[in-house]
Amino acid sequence: MSMDESPKDYSRATSNSITETTTSVHVTALDGLVNVNSLFTIAVFVGLSLTTPNQRSLEPNTACDAGIDVARKLLVFEVVSFSFFLFSSLVAQGLKLAINLLNSKDVDEAFRAHINLKVLRLGMMGSAIGSVMGCLFLMLSMVNVIEIRLGMLSCGSKSAVHAVAALLILVSSALIVYISTAIYAFLH
Repeated sequence: MSMDESPKDYSRATSNSITETTTSVHVTALDGLVNVNSLFTIAVFVGLSLTTPNQRSLEPNTACDAGIDVARKLLVFEVVSFSFFLFSSLVAQGLKLAINLLNSKDVDEAFRAHINLKVLRLGMMGSAIGSVMGCLFLMLSMVNVIEIRLGMLSCGSKSAVHAVAALLILVSSALIVYISTAIYAFLH
């Protein structure tokens, strides 16, 4: 604080710089969330392309081939997953739009927005929940893809069991880290 600044001016400057910084961080986080959701949406469409009826698995025993019910579940899980990712992305884009519209008219002040932090945090949490739910349904659909391609889990196909185990362990671990981080950020 210089000699000609009053304590009141200093606190106002500090408060404004905190608002600018946190708004910038929120916009960056929302950008990242939308980008990740876009990648997951591509995975959804790849899964949808695999829903062909009467497809043979790589398992030699024809009794281990997935039936039409597995393909139907795959399609349902893919659509629900896509819906959650779209919800999450639209909420994130809406928040970014609100921040940008509330910004100053000056182009140089792109990250200065006066937005209700409770609304922003709630929207970000809603978007994160949408992404988590999308990941869960995408994981369920991937289990169906594995059963269609490698054979039913009920037949005990080793390659199918190993693939599902790796999928469940890795995705569940990543979701636990993501959820823990999101909750920590929401509470602090």
